Amino acid sequence: MTIAICVGSSCHLKGSYDVIAKMKAALAENKLEDKVDLCAAFCLGKCSTTGVSIRVDDKIVSGVNTDNFDDIFKEYVLGGLDV
Repeated sequence: MTIAICVGSSCHLKGSYDVIAKMKAALAENKLEDKVDLCAAFCLGKCSTTGVSIRVDDKIVSGVNTDNFDDIFKEYVLGGLDV
C-alpha cells in the first residue's frame, strides 16, 4: 500500500505535518512500516476546507485532520490491508 499526504500550500496550512506525524505513529503502533510506503505529494486536486488530502493507493480522501484521523486510518489503511 502507498499513502501520499499532500504538503502543498493549502494542506500545509491545514496541518499536513500533524497528519504526517499521526500517520507515522499509527503505522509504527500497528507494525505496518514494512507494508506501507509513506510519502509526501503536492496538490492531489481535491482540496478541502476542513483538512488535508491524502491518497491511499488510488483513493483520494479529503478533509483529513487530527480529529478524524483515527477513523480514516481504520477505514482506509487497516481496512485496505486486511490486518
